[in-house]
Amino acid sequence: MSRTEFVLATAIILFVAFCLGWFANWLLHRFTRVAAGDVAQLDKMSQELHEAEETRDQAITYLQQREAELTNQLAQTEAELSAAMDGLRDARHETEQLRAHYERPTG
Repeated sequence: MSRTEFVLATAIILFVAFCLGWFANWLLHRFTRVAAGDVAQLDKMSQELHEAEETRDQAITYLQQREAELTNQLAQTEAELSAAMDGLRDARHETEQLRAHYERPTG
């Protein structure tokens, strides 16, 4: 093999390698390219997801506030019930004392 043939064979091999690399690159980009419609759909889905997350956060905040209000109401109601029970207990005790006083024979 002469020097010219060697250079020519090397040039052909490098050119074929270049063409194969270019074709592989083109093929890879052809199959991995995202269509504009897909990008628009992904943008729409991400916007909807963001809105859903905001709605969820607002719902959680509302539920926490409502739970705090109901807990406060429950505490107030329990305090009122305790006071009413104490008053009833005192009234019953006083009634028993008055009944015992009037039922005693006077003599």
